[in-house]
Amino acid sequence: MEPPTPTDVIALQSAPTPIPDLAPPLVFWALSCVLALVVGAGGSAVARRLSNPVRKYRLLYVGAVLPLGVLAYGLLSILDLGAAVRAVLVGASTGIRPVDVFLAEFLTMGAAGTVALAAYAPTIPGVRAARGIDLGTGRAVARMARWLLGVSAVFALAFTPFRVGVDAGASAVAVAVGLVALVVVMLAASPWVVGALRSTRAPTGDDAARVDRLRDRAGLGADLVGDVRVLDTDDEGTANAYVRGVGPTRRLFVTSTFLDAFDDETGAALLAVQAGRVRSRALARRIGAVVAAAVSLLAAFGPGAATGPLVAVAGGALVGGLWYARRGVLAADDLAAERVGADAVADAFERYAEAHAMEPSRRRVPNPLSATVALGDRIDRLRGRDGGGAAAE
Repeated sequence: MEPPTPTDVIALQSAPTPIPDLAPPLVFWALSCVLALVVGAGGSAVARRLSNPVRKYRLLYVGAVLPLGVLAYGLLSILDLGAAVRAVLVGASTGIRPVDVFLAEFLTMGAAGTVALAAYAPTIPGVRAARGIDLGTGRAVARMARWLLGVSAVFALAFTPFRVGVDAGASAVAVAVGLVALVVVMLAASPWVVGALRSTRAPTGDDAARVDRLRDRAGLGADLVGDVRVLDTDDEGTANAYVRGVGPTRRLFVTSTFLDAFDDETGAALLAVQAGRVRSRALARRIGAVVAAAVSLLAAFGPGAATGPLVAVAGGALVGGLWYARRGVLAADDLAAERVGADAVADAFERYAEAHAMEPSRRRVPNPLSATVALGDRIDRLRGRDGGGAAAE
């Protein structure tokens, strides 16, 4: 066999990149959307007829809507939907590998998001009836679509360096180090990501004075969070507060419903829980569990790796890490109880459940694959503290 001539090499190098066939992934995507609509409508019909329907809807989202989106992303990736659509829009390749990967991942993730959206849309009337809120279906779908679009962009930005690195032959160790670095960057940038995905405003006037007062009572001062943003949730009726960011980038987010629905005692107790979560590093524990498992899996499929044992290590890291995350949730409750009193925190949890029209759930055996603790169990635990946890001034 004769060696290739320079002309042959040039011809091979200039050969056009094969364009994936768009029809198979497009058909699969359409069928997935139909299936998602059926699952969403059927699940909503069942949830509305069960006790504690609000909690059942949350289980539906976690147990069906989210997995459908994840499964759709995986299969659409295998079918190269993103690359096929990219080829239709801009050609087989832009000539810049990171741009090609980003576009393909963004389009694939966006398509998977529409599958999740198709499952979510039929549940909105049921949630509206269960919670007695004035949430328009069109507005809710538009808001969720905006959120999914932003998540798709963030995911594509995050995933692109790893895909390019793996394609370039980077070692599993290098990819793992890059994963950890990316998680830290995303945590630091999360306050701005939330601001990009949701409509926020700085509190003003009476709201600003009240938030400052609640933060002072809760121990959520400038040493823990830098500033505050209010999320508009008047039509959703979602009364939440949470902290995002790390170190100097931390920001407190409170919903407008939170400020309207709770009195100062309840609001201060719930913010004290958020202060406790910052001090106990509850979010970092949860993310650490996932990262530890992911790093172990990356190592398991590296060249010459002991795949079986390392997969077992990944499973153990996930289960152990999630147990540690649940301990962080309980530690946050304890810190809040020391600040405002255990009974005050338990009362606040009950008012939180009432505001969201749900019955606090309880578990005899903790879910080993969950990073949260059932709200009813947290309330019972606080009620059982000696002396109810006298309030600290």
